[in-house]
Amino acid sequence: MKILKIQVLKGPNIWSIHRKKLIQMRLDLEDMENFPTNKIDGFRERIEQLIPSLFDHRCSEGVKGGFFTRVELGTWMGHVIEHIALEIQTLAGMETGFGRTRETKTSGVYNVVFSYMEENVGTYAAEASVRIAEALIAGEAYDLEADIMRMKEIRERVRLGPSTGSIVEEAVARDIPWIRLGTNSLVQLGYGINQMRFQATITCKTNYIAVDMASNKELTKRMLEMSSMPVASGDICVDEEDLKETIDRIGYPIVIKPLDGNHGKGASINVTNWEDAVSGLEFAQKYGRRVIVEKFITGFDFRVLVINNKLVAAAKRVPAHVIGDGEKNISQLIEIVNQDPRRGYGHENVLTEITVDRDTLDLLEKEEYTLETVPAKDEIVYLKSTANLSTGGTSVDVTDMMHPENIFLCERISRVIGLDICGVDIMAENLTQPLKATGGVILEVNAAPGFRMHLAPSEGLPRNVAAPVIDMLFPPGKPSRIPIIAVTGTNGKTTTTRLLAHIVKNNGYKVGFTTSDGIYIQNHMMEKGDTTGPISAEYILKDPTVEFAVLETARGGILRSGLGFTQCDIGIITNIQEDHLGISDIHTLDDLARVKSVVVESVKSDGWAILNAENQYCRKIAEDLECNIAWFSMDEDNAFVKELAKEGRCVAVYENGYITVKKGEWKIRIEKAVDVPLTLGGKARFMIANVLAATLATYLWGFKIEDIGLALQTFIPSAAQTPGRMNIFNFRKFRVLIDFAHNPAGYLGIEEYLSTVDATRKIGIIAGVGDRRDEDIRECATIAGRMFDHIIIRQEKHLRGRTADEINHLLLEGIAASGREVSHELIAKEVDAVSHAIEMAQEGNMIVALSDVVTNAIEIVQQYLDRENGLI
Repeated sequence: MKILKIQVLKGPNIWSIHRKKLIQMRLDLEDMENFPTNKIDGFRERIEQLIPSLFDHRCSEGVKGGFFTRVELGTWMGHVIEHIALEIQTLAGMETGFGRTRETKTSGVYNVVFSYMEENVGTYAAEASVRIAEALIAGEAYDLEADIMRMKEIRERVRLGPSTGSIVEEAVARDIPWIRLGTNSLVQLGYGINQMRFQATITCKTNYIAVDMASNKELTKRMLEMSSMPVASGDICVDEEDLKETIDRIGYPIVIKPLDGNHGKGASINVTNWEDAVSGLEFAQKYGRRVIVEKFITGFDFRVLVINNKLVAAAKRVPAHVIGDGEKNISQLIEIVNQDPRRGYGHENVLTEITVDRDTLDLLEKEEYTLETVPAKDEIVYLKSTANLSTGGTSVDVTDMMHPENIFLCERISRVIGLDICGVDIMAENLTQPLKATGGVILEVNAAPGFRMHLAPSEGLPRNVAAPVIDMLFPPGKPSRIPIIAVTGTNGKTTTTRLLAHIVKNNGYKVGFTTSDGIYIQNHMMEKGDTTGPISAEYILKDPTVEFAVLETARGGILRSGLGFTQCDIGIITNIQEDHLGISDIHTLDDLARVKSVVVESVKSDGWAILNAENQYCRKIAEDLECNIAWFSMDEDNAFVKELAKEGRCVAVYENGYITVKKGEWKIRIEKAVDVPLTLGGKARFMIANVLAATLATYLWGFKIEDIGLALQTFIPSAAQTPGRMNIFNFRKFRVLIDFAHNPAGYLGIEEYLSTVDATRKIGIIAGVGDRRDEDIRECATIAGRMFDHIIIRQEKHLRGRTADEINHLLLEGIAASGREVSHELIAKEVDAVSHAIEMAQEGNMIVALSDVVTNAIEIVQQYLDRENGLI
């Protein structure tokens, strides 16, 4: 078997609108296409022996063991691999559960689709599942545990930490979108101007000075002392002389830790003699030259969490330890403790496995123990000097036991230091009494406190400490999203997108929009190129200046990665016509409609889908939509439009020369088409259709009729405003039209427009695109043969697997099929073809360059025009 391609889908997609995180693996079964599982001797027994937990997969049988039944009856290997990929993720601690396997139009080639939690783990699972299946087919041994461990390691490396993850989960629960910025824990919540950012538990509201202060233990201690807070006596040391001076002043026992340390790294506690003190100093200085030495205070280690100056949780932290049974040694007891299902690798579970390190051995040595020592029954042996969960510690929730004076103290500390999310470490006998009564002290103040001990304590109530973070970042009334209008379709997407952006901008919004020629923010091009995919959409949504997004959304991006947004307010399908068929398993217009429908299926339930009433595929898509639907049509007398009018539905129509919005029999005439420059005096009917779609969308959004009309009048088509969309250059004796038309529907639109144009001779420059079907290339040429008197065929780019001669042959066949005697010539390079057409043009001629690389054609024509006008 051979993996042809693995794609990572990250947004709404053709397989599922709601399951956004999917792996799509294109798999060629090769010879295994002829061998379903019931024809492979012993396969059922081997797969059940290797992965017995697959028994829980119900499959289409609907009962436990259903998948094994399918294997026994006979199923294809793509289906088996789907289930293996899902189950090995589950065994690695990432239960997902959604899968689909479908054969493509190519015999033996399947799309195997399954959900994932972590992208890198998903791609690994795809590859591993094929290896596992091949081993099972061959009857070879396979080390499944190695794959599972590897997936755990990958997850631990790339996943969000428990604190970050909890905040993201709370945001998702509140329908707040999020974007991971890079590969660490920096996360954006919300879109555009309404976004908030955080990293771990430091937010965009966190005061930099406060973080700097909390990171400096000496300064923190001084600030707390000045505010009459109880702190342990001690000082900063950089050498043995400082250490001796401090010990002479405060006495033993002491604690030694790096001044800028965290997570208990480099700390030594309960040091009682000079030799251990020197060793502790040396250990701490591995993490920083300056070391803090404090009086060791007996008691329990407590962490109090204060968010937005309000106490939200408190936990007693217990260092990693084992309890003796009088029989097993310490090493064996550690092994037993680590078998607790709540413990896992890194942060994968509530608790972390206990590991043996220098700190462990030092503590045991102080007790004159080794790992082989057998503790007495019920004896507690501590294995770490600090109570951090990351080193195997446990936590007990004590939030409801805190004395009001201690609550006041901790909330005051958060204000003294100035932290919005503040972790206060306390050493005391308990928190039920005031610290001044128990002799407890403040040990540290943390600027990025971990949440895990509060989210899932070993004992006591779990606390949803992520909720107050979201409450702080998004208080009642603050939106997290910005309006999104998404535009898809075969033709007219870019023009409609640009017109929408113009209307929105004229209504006072800062607009970000994506098109097939670039990413724009407030009409400034940020990136050049075809930017109609999810990465470009995310670019707009990440920009903190954008108040309104208009996103052209092409089929390629949807198929590659899904949408770049979770939902939109308005989705538009301009039309669904022949283009890009035969590519990426899209062979029919029904297939293409399924791709385009993803956009309108992602519209909010109270949002609007804007559909073409004259397109049968749009009408079919409408049957399954759960949002509001509005329509546009060039024909007011269309039977379907009349039916919509009877139902009182909202429709934009072109009637009596007007761009009109209709609701039932009630009409609002927005503007005369001849007064809308984009329609070229009302002659470009396909442009009128684009205007109808944009007008209807902005009307339904709530913009005023007069504002929409004014915007339509001021949107001037040009090479700068709408590059490659009906760009007309007026020379003294002739005209040049450049358009991006590249499929039969686009060519028909140009033909209809040219029928209204008087010209002594119409010269066309055309090319074929290599990855289109033969019939599409021929049909474009046939239409060209009908509308042009002379044709220049050029072919230098976008061959996509074909030769220029092969494409030219198809074009010539198409021209011949037009039924007209049309002269033609072949000029390979576009620069030469356009130059030749201009130089041969006579008075009254019309040159039409239908270019798939509009920028080049525009530059060439502009140079000739500038030269004619004496500008160069």
